[in-house]
Amino acid sequence: MSTNKHYFRALTIAGSDSGGGAGIQADLKTFAALGCYGASVITALTAQNTVEVRAIHAVPVDFVAQQMDAVLEDIGADAIKIGMLFSPDLICTVAQNLRKHKVQKIVVDPVMIAQSGDKLLQDDAIEALKTELLPLATLITPNVPEAEVLLGRSIHTLQEARQAAAELTCWGSANVLVKGGHLKTEACDDYLFLGDENDVVVFPGQRLQTRNNHGTGCTLSSAIAAGLAKGLDLLTAVGQGKEYIAGAIQAGSEYQLGHGHGPVHHFFPFY
Repeated sequence: MSTNKHYFRALTIAGSDSGGGAGIQADLKTFAALGCYGASVITALTAQNTVEVRAIHAVPVDFVAQQMDAVLEDIGADAIKIGMLFSPDLICTVAQNLRKHKVQKIVVDPVMIAQSGDKLLQDDAIEALKTELLPLATLITPNVPEAEVLLGRSIHTLQEARQAAAELTCWGSANVLVKGGHLKTEACDDYLFLGDENDVVVFPGQRLQTRNNHGTGCTLSSAIAAGLAKGLDLLTAVGQGKEYIAGAIQAGSEYQLGHGHGPVHHFFPFY
């Protein structure tokens, strides 16, 4: 039986979190909650829970490429979210395949450190991230520690975070969202630099005291990618993504899971 219905298709290229709060698992939950069909390319396996990352097993780069080809040649993707890539070879392989498949809407979350403090990106991968992947991105979504690594300097104030959003376009991504949650300030505003308008849009934020903040960056970047997959413009997609993650954090704060940083509640609109 034929049908005229089509899914909004979102693809995540990221690592697997065995604890379910971040990475591929958070991305797919977010896509589903926001009305998208989610597909995945797994770049690394982690032995991880709410307390720590015990081990990381990188997926061979040729197999990552095969996953990308399999999904994009058949299902396709209206938008792609990219998270943990771990090594220079992996970054170069993903970038090469993105160019091959002529993907247009790409959100890059430059994952470097887990909420537990464990490193998720090799030191020698930073340069590959800057030169190979960031130039392909529609949007990059670093938090303050990630922005500090990319810029090679410290960021302490909201004004410095705002300035960093514009500076981070130097590697070719026209749009940058710097997330202010890690700043030791009362407010935790996010700053979106829009390259076409050469302007910064401020998304005000207030802190919620909760330990359940594992996977917030993954979830926000996936929510933005879901909005782009559904045809929203970037500013609207970021705004709706911010509303979604705020609701997920608020709802998740009421739950207890594990002994460390618990997850947000991805399906709070439904239960």
